[in-house]
Amino acid sequence: MSKDKPTGGEPGRRVDFADFAARLIRRREQLGDDLVIPRNGGNRRTASKRALLEAIEATGKRW
Repeated sequence: MSKDKPTGGEPGRRVDFADFAARLIRRREQLGDDLVIPRNGGNRRTASKRALLEAIEATGKRW
């Protein structure tokens, strides 16, 4: 599961991806088919993030 000791000089706990994925699958199964995950509204985006999204959109793509 999670590891208590940080590695690589970064603070915080480490989570094994395989364990996380398994827990996520179990949780989604428990919640059923009507699980709705709302998208981020983007109300607090920085100017640089807005500029990046505009540049992506200018290429004809959508983030």
